[in-house]
Amino acid sequence: METKPYLIFEQNGLLCGVEVGCVREIFFLPELTPIAQAPQDIVGAIDLRGEILPVMDLNLRFGYVWQEYSVTDSAIVIEWQEVRLGIIVDRVTEVKQIPAESITPQLSYGRDKPDAPDRFLAGFARCDADIIMLLNVDRLIRYSPDKTEAKIPVSAAAIQVEAKNLQLEIEPKLLAEDTKVLGKPHVFCPNATAEEKAIFRERADNLRLLGDRENSAPINMSLAVVALNGEHFGINLAVVREFTDIRQVTPVPCTPDRIIGNMNLRGEILTLVDIRNVLNMSPDTKSLSQAIVVEIEDLVAGIVVDEILDIIHLNLSDLATIPAAINSVNREYLRGTAFYEEKIITVLNLQKLFTKGGIVVDEEV
Repeated sequence: METKPYLIFEQNGLLCGVEVGCVREIFFLPELTPIAQAPQDIVGAIDLRGEILPVMDLNLRFGYVWQEYSVTDSAIVIEWQEVRLGIIVDRVTEVKQIPAESITPQLSYGRDKPDAPDRFLAGFARCDADIIMLLNVDRLIRYSPDKTEAKIPVSAAAIQVEAKNLQLEIEPKLLAEDTKVLGKPHVFCPNATAEEKAIFRERADNLRLLGDRENSAPINMSLAVVALNGEHFGINLAVVREFTDIRQVTPVPCTPDRIIGNMNLRGEILTLVDIRNVLNMSPDTKSLSQAIVVEIEDLVAGIVVDEILDIIHLNLSDLATIPAAINSVNREYLRGTAFYEEKIITVLNLQKLFTKGGIVVDEEV
């Protein structure tokens, strides 16, 4: 059965998806810089590691009125052919493998000549109890209605916008107020609190400065790709000593749940740990099969994994910022994300995870 991975996100209470192959990175929405004379749905730009990236508001692209942004909103960077831009969404949820047989290419609404039917949609996917709208990225980026195409206002709000356009020609003094109605205020998030504005600004600064930090770092990094609860993670090979199968495990009394127990590894007592709870994942110790032996400073431990998938060499220029879907409490334990065979892998910062994540047990029993 042929399947294809899609990045799923929420927008205005709807579930949408884009092909993972066109997604470059995901991050929480930063402060945007307005752009003069940009298309109506392009609400600003950001400095992304030295690249000026335009950002699209999906609400405006779909024809809805502009809505205030929130610090919980996310930006997805998509690339199609030679075009790269960000799209603002409410929340990124997960990556789903969707079978081709579950996709309905087009819906019939019983109309002979619908007005640009489903122009931004590649189809509708059935996933359990959900219906996911799959976006056609090419049309999302490039579609522009023909001037001869019949236009039917989709709502009273659309009529109000047209009226406001005419009014602007007569009363220029109303420009500041009208831009709010049209959907593109000159000031980013004018109604945000001082704390929210500081968060947006800090995110923008971090994205801009990330390029400077990466320029002084090594170009490549070797990673072990592992699976945990169906998700993929990358572990820097610089701290990996070896891979091993898990054999007889001896439980250690009076230790936290993350300590699985001890194992005899060629005469050395190796402590096995489960890092899932630190990453806000459900623990799963029913089928202990493989472990990665890591050595960080003076600490040697075995990290329990579901499967060791591959060894890859990652160019740090391909390492993106942490997805907004990842719980912000644990972001300090993550270095970034990258693509691996059309899947998103999260690169772990094991040094911080072991030193600050409570993995090390130093209390006396």
